[in-house]
Amino acid sequence: MSGTISLVILAAGRSSRFGRPVAKQWLRSGDDPLWQVVTEKLLAYGGFERCIVTTLPEDASYMKHYAPEGVTVVKGGAERQDSLRLALEHVTSEYVLVTDVARACVDEKLLGRLLAERGRADCVVPYLPVVDTTLLGSEPVDRDALKRIQTPQLSRTALLKSALKSDRLFTDESTLIAAHGGTVHYVLGDEAAGKLTHGGDIRNLGCIKPPAIHTLTGNGFDVHAFEEGREMKLGGITIEVPYGFKAHSDGDVAIHALVDALLGAAGAGDIGELFPDTDEAFKGADSAQLLDAVMVRLERYGYEVVNADVTIMAQAPRLGDYKEQMRVRLAKLLHIPSSRMNVKATTTEKLGFVGRKEGVAVMATATLKYFDWMQER
Repeated sequence: MSGTISLVILAAGRSSRFGRPVAKQWLRSGDDPLWQVVTEKLLAYGGFERCIVTTLPEDASYMKHYAPEGVTVVKGGAERQDSLRLALEHVTSEYVLVTDVARACVDEKLLGRLLAERGRADCVVPYLPVVDTTLLGSEPVDRDALKRIQTPQLSRTALLKSALKSDRLFTDESTLIAAHGGTVHYVLGDEAAGKLTHGGDIRNLGCIKPPAIHTLTGNGFDVHAFEEGREMKLGGITIEVPYGFKAHSDGDVAIHALVDALLGAAGAGDIGELFPDTDEAFKGADSAQLLDAVMVRLERYGYEVVNADVTIMAQAPRLGDYKEQMRVRLAKLLHIPSSRMNVKATTTEKLGFVGRKEGVAVMATATLKYFDWMQER
């Protein structure tokens, strides 16, 4: 048995069939996302020249915060095949082992069976026999002729790269290689290595730990000056005054501080990184929509909001009549009961730029927890 091997883990899917806000690659085992657990487990078996993990383009920078040392994070494409093609641009080894992050419970024995057959064919693939009576329409099918194909699959890199030049879509490497004249060798797979596709499949994740029960806290602070003739948006509602905020977006300083608090709790950067004020796409943007986009992102990463607290420092305008509206509106945006959202307003006793009625400052705190997928077992 000879020939170097690289490892490619495909984690660039959008989990469209999963039916949960969290993407399956970001389900947590302890504090670690599933893709990281799968990567570290396979790397621990050893023998790989290089490891590449594909991801959604918008998740690449965040994924790098978690990536084990030496792992290359690559932005994936629209289809599985596109992501694999992009990953293989970083592979020079003779063989490449490709697996889907949704195949979370691959063990050392299955991997050993694959690697032991290296060189037997252009692609070595695990399969499971079909043991139930099977019909095609109303006609019985010879179940002994059927195979349920799994990953990981071990392929000759050069042939796989060549086959990927095809525009025709394939769902795995073995059918792609076979369609381009390559040979395929089958080894017995593992029932425990089931694929996480639908939400109900969570009950089969016996190989990973429950999510940690930590509470994660972040803080945010923002300031905006007043500007005459603009509508004032604050805390997601309209304040009836003849001036608003000088800003690239609508200037909702309360939501901006809250977004930074949420991103801080997740270790996901700040609002300026996601929505830069140099980007014309965000000129005049509704900050409530920006917060909604952040919530989609955080929930995809496996977080839920526990509670949030906002302190608005304003000598003007007077906000007493608006605090309850803000609390209800912000709670809805955060997908939490209004009882877990708090809004406070204070003056600065006429001190500083706030005291001189030149603008408003806001401080926010938010706490997150991990989505508890164990409840669905």
